[in-house]
This record gives sequence, structure tokens and C-alpha cells, in this order.
Amino acid sequence: MRVLVAGDRGYIGAVLVPFLRAAGHEVDGLDLGLYEGCDLGPALPGTGSYPSRDMRDVTTAELSGYDAVVCLAALSNDPVGDLNEAATYSVNLDGTLHLAEAAKAAGVERFLFSSSCSLYGAAKDSAAVAEDAEMFPVTAYGRTKVDAERGLALLADDNFSPVYLRNATAYGASTRLRLDIVVNNLTAIAVTTGKVHLQSDGTPWRPLVHIEDISRAFAAVLSAPRAVIHDQAFNIGRNEDNVQIREVAEMVREAVPGSELTFAEGAGPDLRNYRADFAKLYDTFPDLKMRWTVREGIAELLQAYRQHGLTYDDFTSSRFTRLRRVRELLDAGALDEELRRQGDASLVRQQS
Repeated sequence: MRVLVAGDRGYIGAVLVPFLRAAGHEVDGLDLGLYEGCDLGPALPGTGSYPSRDMRDVTTAELSGYDAVVCLAALSNDPVGDLNEAATYSVNLDGTLHLAEAAKAAGVERFLFSSSCSLYGAAKDSAAVAEDAEMFPVTAYGRTKVDAERGLALLADDNFSPVYLRNATAYGASTRLRLDIVVNNLTAIAVTTGKVHLQSDGTPWRPLVHIEDISRAFAAVLSAPRAVIHDQAFNIGRNEDNVQIREVAEMVREAVPGSELTFAEGAGPDLRNYRADFAKLYDTFPDLKMRWTVREGIAELLQAYRQHGLTYDDFTSSRFTRLRRVRELLDAGALDEELRRQGDASLVRQQS
């Protein structure tokens, strides 16, 4: 298939794009370019070579000829969403729906939306939630995912099939690393300080999934018959990776010799507390085999951090933390209040 990935130069996109190309797809990308230069190890191919592109400005003509659009592009976590809620809605909701409307008008048949299990928010009980569960998002980020799914559903028809992939909390090594997600964060702070430091009391439940396994799920949906995926939501992850944060911390402590578990002063429960049910994903795609366990992901992260000499200064810098990076760009005048960048706005075309 000929596929356009919006957000191709982000944390997941850096892994998803080569994964889809290896599966035989022809892949182009567009990206706002907020995280150029924020690389672990060698620069992401194309860094500094392509102009930035905002999905809020994409035209129908630019999307002509694609079989599918994959929308990863978003302000990608809760703290960034809290920084400027209006900008979060502009990017995550208005941008997503604009991209989808342009894709539909261009005759693109399939639209894969990278949603999130965070839209379940604060679960009312300990039962794992399936795709038909009531949603209780507790952040602007979670609310935009709910509203975007609902807006995309209104666009669904015989010629346009949106699909909502509700990823569990991602982890794993990526060239475009993030350290503001729980497994990556705990592993990095353990390596650089010798402490596995928790901001919460460790009791909240969280479903986890490796970014390569997210890529596997996206590839499965891309190649699935229309009737199987049309206007459907899928939780993306594994049932055995519904874990409490304290359990993750213990895994990291065991993996980093000499490290100790510590808690922030006054640490209490996190409002985000939920488990996800992934049965629908495997019932629909019985041949889908997720590769990664959390322990294996921690080992992969340790190897990457050590290989590239991750330091505490790296950990505390803006390179790998989305909120710090966005604030840095705002302070430098590189972004306006809606987080728009100035400059060349031509579509990014990457060589397949």
C-alpha cells in the first residue's frame, strides 16, 4: 500500500515507518518537526533535510494517491496538554479531523488513528476495560482522543474507513527517544542516578506495550479486510502487561545492579488508574504475535542507554522530555501560542 504517516519523526514514528517499509509498504511522512535533533545515537534519517509540515495545513491535493493515512501526530502526553489546553485541542482534535477530512476528500480509503487507552482515565473498579467501556479521561490529552474518535466516526462511510488504535502506555528504545513515559523514565533514572524514583505511590494500574508491537498492530490493521476494521476501536497491548507502577519499578530495580526504590515526598495515587482488555484485538487478528515483554523492554532500554552514554544531564534536558522541549521552543519564539512553526510548509516526501 501507499501510506502517509503523520508524525513520522516522533517516538513511535521512528520505529513504525521502517517497520512498515520492511513489510513492503511505500511510506511517506509529514511532521511538524518539534523534536528535530532530539535523538538518541545517530540522527534520525532525514533530520535537518526536510521542511516541517503541520497536519492542520495539509490540502486534499497533497493526499491524492494514498491508500491509507496513519495519524500519529499529536501533542503526545498529559503534561504538554496541561501546558496549553487550547493548543492541545488545536493539534490533537482539529488537526486530526482536518487531516481526515482532507484524506476523505482525496479518496483515501483507510485512516488509522493512533488513539490511547488513557481515554479510559480513572476506572471505577479494578476490572479490565474493553473497547465498549465508558470513558473517564482525566486530562486534556485524553479528552482530545475521545473527541477525535467521535469526530472520525462521523466521517465513516462506504468509501472511508477510520480505525481507532487505542495504544497502551508505550515503552521501548527509539532513535527519537522519550523519557516522559513510565518504563523509559524509570529505567533512565535508575541508570543515571542509581535510584528507581516514583512520583506516585506505585499502586495505579497501567497497561503497557512496546512500540515495535504497536507497529505490528498497525501493520495488521493496514492489511486487514475492510469489513474487519471499519469504524472499529482496538485496545493495543497484551493482557499480561497490565501492571501496577510499583511492579515496573521492581523490574527496573532488579535489572539495574545496586539501584534502590525511592518515592517522591508525599507520593500518592495517580488519577490515571485502569487496566485494559485486549481480547478483541486477538479475536480479530488471531495470527498477531506481540514480541515484547516489559522485562525484555527494560533490558533493551538499558542496552541503548549504555551504548549511547545516557547521562543525568541528558535525562534532565529538553532532548527527551516533550514538555521541556515545547517550552524551550516557545521561549525561543520558534512556536506561536497554537504551537505553529514558521517556514517552509511543503509536504515532506521521504524516499521509500
